Amino acid sequence: MNRVYNFNPGPATLPLPVLEQAQQELLDYQGTGMSLLETSHRSKAYEALNREAEVRVKRLLGVGDDYRALFLQGGASLQFAMVPMNFLSAGATADYLITGSWAEKASEEAQRIGQVHLAATTKDEQYRRIPAPDEIRLSDAPSYVHLTSNNTIYGTQWPVFPRFGEVPLVADMSSDILSRPFDANQFALLYAGAQKNIGPAGVTLVVIRQSWMDQAPKTLPAILRYATHAKNDSLYHTPPVFAVYLVNLVLKDIEERGGLAAAAERNQQKAQAVYGAIDRSGGFYLPHAAADSRSLMNITFRLPSEDLEKRFIGEATSAGMVGLKGHRSVGGVRASLYNAMSQEGCNALAAFMDDFARRAG
Repeated sequence: MNRVYNFNPGPATLPLPVLEQAQQELLDYQGTGMSLLETSHRSKAYEALNREAEVRVKRLLGVGDDYRALFLQGGASLQFAMVPMNFLSAGATADYLITGSWAEKASEEAQRIGQVHLAATTKDEQYRRIPAPDEIRLSDAPSYVHLTSNNTIYGTQWPVFPRFGEVPLVADMSSDILSRPFDANQFALLYAGAQKNIGPAGVTLVVIRQSWMDQAPKTLPAILRYATHAKNDSLYHTPPVFAVYLVNLVLKDIEERGGLAAAAERNQQKAQAVYGAIDRSGGFYLPHAAADSRSLMNITFRLPSEDLEKRFIGEATSAGMVGLKGHRSVGGVRASLYNAMSQEGCNALAAFMDDFARRAG
């Protein structure tokens, strides 16, 4: 087996022990005599797995019985619409903090449903930084405030989440969920496509405060109401069974490796290795993100020319480091260092960067 270092932004690398366990259980899940891919979502085996995954999510986040963890479909893109459909009533306003392309998309979907106020944006600076607290201007009485915790395209991340008193706070955490400790109880709702940090494509995690969920209008189609999925324990319709199974294994792996505090320490060390190569290059590598907004999950940078960038990516791929091409809107290079990326992989990338700068600089 010759596994590469997978720096793709998503679907992204998964923990090797998780893949190995899934491989071992693929044909016969826990003595049932069949694969989980063939197992009914109404079976006792899957219902137990589903309950276990919800308990693990809440335990890792430190939230209690006033929250539900749901496993839905449609990706974060569906959540862009579901959030305002459930919580942006006629005549009300929702506030959005715009820090990148995905925050823009969330805001655009909300504008199809109701009134949106842009409470802060750094678009005119090419999203190189996160807004400072004194730059945020809320509307008079927002229904909620929405932010995107980490920006995969631009390589920025909220270092500390803002607080707005009693105003419900909503977050798209698709690219940094469960990568570090934070106070999840300050959020009324958070959501994350699993395919970057906690599992494969096909399942979306939603963690929602029960009391807020109950305020949503009952006139919505049932499948678009969070209360429907909570009442049915994420089993209102056939869930992505195998994807939830893999998420549960990833959650178990995070717990067994010390929880979110240990994950944060590992992620800091991994990012330091790659940012170190950028900072000691003498300007050969040009980071996109401002120093105080640097993401631990997605590191974005340019080289002196596009030809050098193509050469860098080609040589890195030949050396077993894949998925490093930057997003077309930013260009350059992007290294995604999600939870499952190893320190070994980050050290290998940093060493390659040092060598390439010496040879090509």
